[in-house]
Amino acid sequence: MSEEKKDKQKKINIELDESVAEGTYSNLAIINHSVSEFVIDFVNIMPGKPKSKVKSRIILTPQHAKRLLKALNDNVQRFEKAHGEIQDYEKSPIPLNFGPTGQA
Repeated sequence: MSEEKKDKQKKINIELDESVAEGTYSNLAIINHSVSEFVIDFVNIMPGKPKSKVKSRIILTPQHAKRLLKALNDNVQRFEKAHGEIQDYEKSPIPLNFGPTGQA
């Protein structure tokens, strides 16, 4: 097979709708998993509001969850190399036992 044909097979055409391109802000991710999938709920918690809604839910296979973990780690390392270490809270500002728990 020629190199040109190999290159064409590797390319993926991805479209990004305008509404999706705007993004959704999240300052909390709640992660649950079962034997067959990982579920990540993205939430925007606002100070003084006792109730918040899930803004987006992503469901991944365990293999894709591991790839996402690796990709995030690689990107955080590159970010810190360029901009310095990201400071983390010593104690989470939100209780860690908050949010839904369960199995899919």
